[in-house]
Amino acid sequence: MAADTAPLQQISETASQAACPSCGSGETNLFYALDDVPTNSCILFSTKEEALACKTGEIRLCHCPECGFIFNAAFTQALTEYSGRYEETQGFSPTFSKFHTNLAKRLIARHDIHERRVMEIGCGKGEFLVLLSQLGENTGTGIDPSAIPERLEGVAGAERVTLIPEYFDPAHCETEPDFLCCKMTLEHITNTAQFIRQIRDGLTEEGGTTVFFQIPESLRILRHCAFEDIYYEHCSYFTPGSLGRLFRSCDFRVMDISTEYDDQYLTIEAVPGSGGETLDIEDDLDEIASLVATFPDRVEAAKQDWQSVVDAAKARGETVLLWGSGSKAVSFLTSLGLGDKVDHVTDINPNRHNHYMPGTGQRIVPPAELAEIKPDLVIIMNRIYEDEITADLKALGLSPAIKCL
Repeated sequence: MAADTAPLQQISETASQAACPSCGSGETNLFYALDDVPTNSCILFSTKEEALACKTGEIRLCHCPECGFIFNAAFTQALTEYSGRYEETQGFSPTFSKFHTNLAKRLIARHDIHERRVMEIGCGKGEFLVLLSQLGENTGTGIDPSAIPERLEGVAGAERVTLIPEYFDPAHCETEPDFLCCKMTLEHITNTAQFIRQIRDGLTEEGGTTVFFQIPESLRILRHCAFEDIYYEHCSYFTPGSLGRLFRSCDFRVMDISTEYDDQYLTIEAVPGSGGETLDIEDDLDEIASLVATFPDRVEAAKQDWQSVVDAAKARGETVLLWGSGSKAVSFLTSLGLGDKVDHVTDINPNRHNHYMPGTGQRIVPPAELAEIKPDLVIIMNRIYEDEITADLKALGLSPAIKCL
């Protein structure tokens, strides 16, 4: 299945006139569109037939010149699923685990999070909460409809962690936490201002809760035409400026905004209250507008370059494999229409093995099978893992050509 790039001039005016969910402005501009996009790229499909028949939707990216926010005006929440079969865990990667551990250590030290009450909204399977428990002897509560409490059985520190498989409600903050984090979740929320205000409603200035958010950094997506990072579940795209402006409008005092993980992640630290100076990193409205204006032409050239890479490999009779089976891979395959040209997909996460890729149907093979497959070209879905994956391939006795997104 290929996601069609929809001509902007043929799209209804509904998307281009959508109000900004972050600041409310009605002056938004449509600049990127895709049709027939899988709406659940992290769901585990048990059969190829089920994966090929997955739900699809539309992407209509709109830019708000007023606050810099970018959002999918065609997003429909009912088409997405966050349940026990939603498998987003990255912790099987040593590269990611090192980053995650160092992030937890840094936050614990900076905010003196020792023997405190911590909460995570959108906690996934609870890995970060367990780190906060292990490293600071904290008591943690995780809120996430896809949480699986059984995954934590027998894990050191998990005895102080409670996972609640629900969507967040201010009532969860009846006892205010000392530290509240929300990692890689806000980009899944369509009504962004409403969501941040909902969190603020559960907190008081007197409580002094430190709030930490981590989300994908969208200036990188715009600068580098990272089309693989545009997919249906991510309906909201933030830059440092648009994130800071949102939090201030919802009565948070912003203490810090920065980028992490090779500038792929954007983080913000804030407390309930007003005031505080605007940070230099937030001055990005002009750059966003410039990048948005040129994005359609630049991203089309980037897509053609990658199609040429795969077409050339197939013309040489080579076996092509993607390393990484998550959302980036789904977007890469469907945006470029490569379902019949990429032979295999692999992933280090054992929970994803022997399931099937949404929209294109490749079986997700365990890395151990690669010695038999002998791929000629391996396309790594995130270049930050290049050293790790190259070492894994070498350990299997393989030395294919490698290209990284």
